[in-house]
Amino acid sequence: MTNKRSLVLYVQGIAISVIKTNKEDYINITDMSKKFGDDSLVYSRMRNRNTLEFIWIREQLYNPDFKGNEFDTFRKQAGLHNFNLTPRKRIESTNAIGIMSKAGRYGWWTFAHKDIAFEFASWLSPEFKIYLIKEFQRLKEQEVSTLDRDVKRFLTKMNYRIHTDAIKENLIPKELSQDEINYIYADEADVLNKALFWQTAKQRKDQNINKKWNIRDYTTIEQLIVLANLESINAQFIKMGISQSERLQILNQTAITQMKSLVQNNTKPLI
Repeated sequence: MTNKRSLVLYVQGIAISVIKTNKEDYINITDMSKKFGDDSLVYSRMRNRNTLEFIWIREQLYNPDFKGNEFDTFRKQAGLHNFNLTPRKRIESTNAIGIMSKAGRYGWWTFAHKDIAFEFASWLSPEFKIYLIKEFQRLKEQEVSTLDRDVKRFLTKMNYRIHTDAIKENLIPKELSQDEINYIYADEADVLNKALFWQTAKQRKDQNINKKWNIRDYTTIEQLIVLANLESINAQFIKMGISQSERLQILNQTAITQMKSLVQNNTKPLI
């Protein structure tokens, strides 16, 4: 398994680490147990028959490499006084993926897939489980917001270089000053702005004088997709020598067609 990121949840005064592995979230149940005692609670719960049944069913559903026969032996021994099952032992014997053990500064930490971690939280305290789920949901919403910003940045940059190179190679004589060159870039950017937003960047900024305004920071994903497409199309038109007024008209019609298509597709039911 490959760890891709580590975050921390704060639940009722306890810091609980979370790692994402193979696109799945694993919550540190060793951290969770600190509020109610020590990590012996983790080992105690691993011996419980109901816990083993839950883990066994989940592994059967989601883990094609799961060694069910080996795990069945643990299930049959659950509840016996001499039954001792550590998370590491269970993982090594059965190829289970619902529980992970990681070496920490002060010993071994046990991470459980969020499905199992929430069940563990129920056993610790129903109240604690509610606050854990609430904080976890806040974390996921934050991730979605971050992803949305990253997608916007990518879409904004995707065809920007193609567009500016076409301007540089076809519209900017070498004799122009840097200020004049900057004006040409801005003027061509506004061709796209007018085609999609019906106004220039300055006009939109003047309407929002109390904001730190960048026209592309306040656009939808659909608008940014169309804007990236317009950059590529306009670059080709510039190379073909099509006048700015003709390009604006064609780009505007293209923007209308593409936005209608994207918005209609996004409003259709998924099933």
